[in-house]
Amino acid sequence: MTYSLICLPFLAVAVVLSLAAARRLPPAARRRRWLAIGFAGALVLVLTGVFDSLMIAAGLFGYAAGTRLGPTIGLAPIEDFAYPIVTVLLVPAIWTLARRRRARGGRDED
Repeated sequence: MTYSLICLPFLAVAVVLSLAAARRLPPAARRRRWLAIGFAGALVLVLTGVFDSLMIAAGLFGYAAGTRLGPTIGLAPIEDFAYPIVTVLLVPAIWTLARRRRARGGRDED
């Protein structure tokens, strides 16, 4: 099994939830959300490329032969970038969906 096959379900769930959450926002808030996601995504992808490359170069971890697609950014295989993308999409989506549920009358049991 390749790392890309492991990443695909997570990416699919993140995209679906992100789109569902964005549809619940007013148009102006939706535009701000996508701009923020784009900015955060670019920043996290750069940081992932730098730090994953450093950790791979230091020998902290590696990848078994035949489990990667092949292309890399620095020393990091492109599959390594799926999890930061999932995080950048999923965290605001869950936040929006949870806030909407609470606003509709869900009890706050803090």
